Amino acid sequence: MPARHWGRKSWERWLSWAVRSGLEPIKKVAGTIKDYLWEILNAVVLEVSNGPAEGLNSRIKMIKVRSRGFRNKERFANAIYFHLGGLNFYPEGAVG
Repeated sequence: MPARHWGRKSWERWLSWAVRSGLEPIKKVAGTIKDYLWEILNAVVLEVSNGPAEGLNSRIKMIKVRSRGFRNKERFANAIYFHLGGLNFYPEGAVG
């Protein structure tokens, strides 16, 4: 049986219990899970993570903090490109 199928069945069983539980916080969580169930199952089955995106976001925030602010969005974007763009500043043929 595919993992997505048994995972969906298990979540649906839990969601059914949560709605009948009468506990408002649990019902609220169940509603959120129900809205995103397909995405949750895909993330588990495909073993994807938003870790790389979170790491990049953290580095961008650090650029912003270290700069003590930017006068405009263009300068902020240029700083991101400069620090995270992976540019090679060595001349061609130079050993670096």
